[in-house]
Amino acid sequence: MPARPASQTGIVVVGGGLVGLATAYALRRQNTMLKITLIEKEAELGRHQSSHNSGVLHCGLYYKPGSSKATLAVSGIRKMVRFCKDFGIDHEICGKIVLATNDVDVERLRELQRRGEANGLSGIKWLGEDEIREREPHAKGSAALLVPEEGIVDFSGVIASLREQLLKAGVEIISSAEVRRIRKDGAKQTVEWDGGSCSTDFVVNCAGLHSDRVARAAGLTPSCKIIPFRGEYFQLSEEGQRLVKHLIYPTPDPAFPFLGVHFSRLISGGIEAGPNAVLAMAREGYRKTDVNLKDLIETLTFGGFQRFLLRYPGSAFRELGNSLLKSVFLSNLRQLVPEIRKEDLLSTGGAGVRAQAIGGDGKLVDDFFFEEAPGQLHVLNAPSPGATASLAIGEHVADRVMASL
Repeated sequence: MPARPASQTGIVVVGGGLVGLATAYALRRQNTMLKITLIEKEAELGRHQSSHNSGVLHCGLYYKPGSSKATLAVSGIRKMVRFCKDFGIDHEICGKIVLATNDVDVERLRELQRRGEANGLSGIKWLGEDEIREREPHAKGSAALLVPEEGIVDFSGVIASLREQLLKAGVEIISSAEVRRIRKDGAKQTVEWDGGSCSTDFVVNCAGLHSDRVARAAGLTPSCKIIPFRGEYFQLSEEGQRLVKHLIYPTPDPAFPFLGVHFSRLISGGIEAGPNAVLAMAREGYRKTDVNLKDLIETLTFGGFQRFLLRYPGSAFRELGNSLLKSVFLSNLRQLVPEIRKEDLLSTGGAGVRAQAIGGDGKLVDDFFFEEAPGQLHVLNAPSPGATASLAIGEHVADRVMASL
């Protein structure tokens, strides 16, 4: 059968966060004749993971060489920096240090250095105690890695600029439209939301916190489920800010997939401490008191989540304490900067919710993860460094979509 003329080809992107916007942007750049529609359930774009994060540009230090995370984070940060330069978006490549506070950390740090170099990062430098003090006089560590390519950015500016570029390029953006069903309609598909529908040839699911539900609405049985983990932050007082100059991270424990609380400079000014990683009782549960019974029951009855708790009981308990007790949060920060005081942690840092996919075996999906069906591509796992890598993810998705048309 001859290929369908591009002018007759419609593509719907579900989800108006950074990954969805970047996917629509890449599709339009690849082919100006496509009819592209982006559908977002909120009234505004980028309301969830894209704007509820630390604003850090991750350059690919942590990820297994050859993985999608490694490849797309390394190319993604460079694409993001270029995009910010082209469109005048606030950003800064300020670098970060990753501290080792004990002998076990030192060995883990060596492995991180090997990974970063294998992933193509440049300028990584091993720091001894004296060199740590030169860069961060108040930090404590027996060794550290300097990662000079790391940075910070105004992701809200990226969202606004992508929206502007898409509208200029003729991409239709439909907001306040929560997709309820995607059904086959002959050779096409019909995407339905409350109060509207549209017919299209191809659907790309970039729905983040609800990506598994959109996949099910499209007739798939995804191999994983989204579990929401809330990450909470504290702003530092003016006195606390004087103790931190750059981005300061701990050496992560490879047995647990989250990075641990750390210090991040903000592009708007000030310094944040966090995040922890605790189960959210709602997929959009940014406060401890936010409860959605449907979300909570779905999580608690999922066998994969139950196996996850059995796999990581100690880590789960520690993160719960990190959320409920300011003293526990503080003690973790003091491992990096001992002079931080309780009074330095201001309760104005906000929170984000990470859409983490977990398989039925209880293992967290460690890499970016995509599933395909005829006329569909579903982005089912794109947590951190998803924001940094969004432009690269968008190009990767667009390549796969164009190859299947």
